[in-house]
Amino acid sequence: MGKPPQEPYEPDLPDGYMPARELTDLVDAVVEDADLANLRNPGLDLRRVALRRCRLTGAELAESTFVDVTLDDCRLDLAGLRFARCERVVFRDCRMNECDLYDAVLKDVLFERCDLREATLTGVKVERVELRGCALAAARGAESLRGARMPWNDVIENAGVFATALGIDIVD
Repeated sequence: MGKPPQEPYEPDLPDGYMPARELTDLVDAVVEDADLANLRNPGLDLRRVALRRCRLTGAELAESTFVDVTLDDCRLDLAGLRFARCERVVFRDCRMNECDLYDAVLKDVLFERCDLREATLTGVKVERVELRGCALAAARGAESLRGARMPWNDVIENAGVFATALGIDIVD
C-alpha cells in the first residue's frame, strides 16, 4: 500500500500580514476571497501559499509550479493547469469541474472533497497522491491515476469512471 501524501508547509507570515488580492509569483502569502476568474498567468510560481475562497474559473496557469500550497474552498472549474508541477499541495472542497491537468506532475498531493467531474487527467504523473470524497464522473484519463490512494467507498462511487478507463463495457 502506498504512503499518504506529505502535508504542505504553512506560509511564514510576518505579524500584521494582510492577505494578498492578486495572484502573481508569491512566497509565504495568503490570498483570500479574490476573484481571479480568467486570469492568464502561465508559469506562475507559488511557494508556501494558502488560497482561500478564491475564484479561478477559467484561469490559465499552464506550466505553473505550486510547492507547499493549500487551496481551500476555491473554484478552479475550467482552469488550465497543463504541465503544472504540484508538490505538497492540498485541494480541499474545491470545485474543479472540467479542470485541465493534462501531463501535470503531482507529488504529495491531496484532493479532499473536490468536484473533478469532466476533468482532464490524461498523462498526469502521480506520486503519493490521495483522493478523498472526490467526484470523478466523466473524467478523462482516469487511468493516469494509477498508484493514487482512495478510500474504498470512493472507489465504489467512481467505479464507472474506472471501468471506462479500462475499456470495460458495463451490462445490465
